[in-house]
Amino acid sequence: MRHLLSAAELSHADAVRILDTAEAMAATQGRTIKKLPTLRGRTVVNLFFEDSTRTRISFEAAAKRLSADVINFSAKGSSVSKGESLKDTALTLQAMGIDGVVIRHHDSGAPHRLAHSGWIDVPVLNAGDGTHQHPTQALLDAFTMRRHLHGRGSAHRDASAGAPPAPEGTDLTGSSVVIVGDVLHSRVARSNVELLHTLGARVTLVAPPTLLPVGIGAWPCAVGYDLDAALAEARPDAVMMLRVQRERMSSTGGGFFPSPLEYHRRYGLDGARLRVLPDDAIVMHPGPMNRGLEISAEAADSARSTIVEQVANGVSVRMAVLYLLLAGGETTTGGIS
Repeated sequence: MRHLLSAAELSHADAVRILDTAEAMAATQGRTIKKLPTLRGRTVVNLFFEDSTRTRISFEAAAKRLSADVINFSAKGSSVSKGESLKDTALTLQAMGIDGVVIRHHDSGAPHRLAHSGWIDVPVLNAGDGTHQHPTQALLDAFTMRRHLHGRGSAHRDASAGAPPAPEGTDLTGSSVVIVGDVLHSRVARSNVELLHTLGARVTLVAPPTLLPVGIGAWPCAVGYDLDAALAEARPDAVMMLRVQRERMSSTGGGFFPSPLEYHRRYGLDGARLRVLPDDAIVMHPGPMNRGLEISAEAADSARSTIVEQVANGVSVRMAVLYLLLAGGETTTGGIS
């Protein structure tokens, strides 16, 4: 059995191999014909119990460019809305002879349950579960950072134009990354902290105390509450702004900050903060963005922004993961094994 369920399970060798494989996949995407025959005859199911646009389309594009057949399953309008359990859904898919499952679920731990339940005997790939993990988002973020850090020797380039491939085997040793915002509800933050630490980066989390989870002191990162102080001290190579997940906040019935205006004033990336960043620093966001809340239009649309590039890199990274999981590629120990 081979699965990708958590960024924490990836060894350094696994993570670097995925990034190197993604470079090879990215090299094929500039061709007129982007398809590869690697997964011809395989069937991948996108099993989405939670709304998604970028992630679902990215996985679908990745699988199709590897010539796999893709079945898109949405909980809305399916038997799930009639009360069908995850177990029965899995057994139905198994009976159809699928070869891999990409699952996004609103409950933390659902992909792990699916992978280790015995209901299904194909690779399971976590596309986001609750507030727990989103490993391929962390991988595509690391892929984007690695490319830009590799190009550090030349003058600052327009980040939206992309960056050159990174040398095989390189990681993020010595780099500094500041992650800002709604850490409490963010599976992206958890996955990125774990993967970036594995790859050798120094990570600083910045958020209001109300938006930091219990036990944050055990995470392999520094924690701060003052964004301006953190930017001055960390001198980041990359600043990642997290989406304020108002839909999760409303479900708890509580307030996490006084007002949107106050949040943006203290924790938003605006033009003034953009201009104090190091010359080569890039601006990242996993999307979708709340413009004017966690990030201003000036920062989101600036030459430093890699937000569109992250989307393109996501297809290459997900092609790499699907290839390694479904094409029988051997890896070292860890998350893909």
